[in-house]
Amino acid sequence: MSKQNKSYSNGTAKQLRWGAPGTASATIAAGLVFENVSHDYDGVASVRDLTLSIAPGEILCLLGHSGCGKTTLMRIAAGVERQSRGRVLINGSEIAGDETFLPPEKRGVGLMFQDYALFPHMSILANVMFGLTNMSKKEAETAAMGALGRVGLTEYAADYPHALSGGEQQRVALARALVPRPGILLMDEPFSGLDKRLRDSVRDETLAVIRETRATCIIVTHDPEEAMRMGDKIALMRQGRLVQHGSAADLYNRPADLFAARFFSELNQLEGRVTQNGVETPLGILSAEGLPAGSDVDVCVRPQGVVLGTPGLCGVPGRIKTKRFVGEVELLSVAVDGMTSLLQARVRAGSPWEQGMDVSVTTDPKDVLVFPHEQSQV
Repeated sequence: MSKQNKSYSNGTAKQLRWGAPGTASATIAAGLVFENVSHDYDGVASVRDLTLSIAPGEILCLLGHSGCGKTTLMRIAAGVERQSRGRVLINGSEIAGDETFLPPEKRGVGLMFQDYALFPHMSILANVMFGLTNMSKKEAETAAMGALGRVGLTEYAADYPHALSGGEQQRVALARALVPRPGILLMDEPFSGLDKRLRDSVRDETLAVIRETRATCIIVTHDPEEAMRMGDKIALMRQGRLVQHGSAADLYNRPADLFAARFFSELNQLEGRVTQNGVETPLGILSAEGLPAGSDVDVCVRPQGVVLGTPGLCGVPGRIKTKRFVGEVELLSVAVDGMTSLLQARVRAGSPWEQGMDVSVTTDPKDVLVFPHEQSQV
């Protein structure tokens, strides 16, 4: 019976603990810069004139839909792909350009693949030792066992990948990527293969290990919540281009355009026109700071920014059409005169609102975003 199938007397699967915090080997973090980088596959552009800088020791999440160029950019950094134009620099030195191309093994970059890419015919220890060619066998074994100890898999060293669960294989892949002490670690959707029950705990433990090593890290993901939880900075991409780069708070509170706003939250979208007083909408006149009078705009209201009150008070009249309990919150749909679709609202569970009730509707300014109309074509 493989180790991960052993159970406690109550029938629950044994959960292996990670190693002691603070025991991961530290490295010297490196800065990484993409300068006007472009790439194409057989003439089809995958990365378009992208410039991005990652500071030493920073964790950057590359975020975007499938096919936007995230993985290609990471492979360019690793040296697995070569850009068609632009430069890549590590600590200010060009490693890839028109006349330069440093091979992957000389870049000091660790790469963790989405499918973990463990060798099935090799033991767990041998998998982690793979690539430590500049060490003696004894030194490599010592380093590999130390890395396995930090991810809590020392007792599995002699086993093979098939004996491990998906979460445990992810730990092995992490240990293998970190054991050479790379200055830069690249991770391609490392948690996408894990079920939701495991994902949060594995993600938190992985992040703790990366922090201990002090390596610069790029994590590719399509999950905005994951990016916000893990990244010091987020780089949002669309169709090979960089849309916005900044902290989670920057991208959420000050999205560059409607595409960025939609990526981080659900939106009620209304068309409006700017007047001297603000934007005229079915929800009343809303703020349109910085936009010229007479321009057409798209107004976006997050569901939690829809505020319901007693009829006849401030706001516009509405009627609750549906109410759905989803745990900590309730989702309401509200009919408002002048709107062709129902307004979606999110309120705390236990609210007094019920289906069929008349209400007044106002908005919370911090959850209202306004964009020029032409930017809505995303």
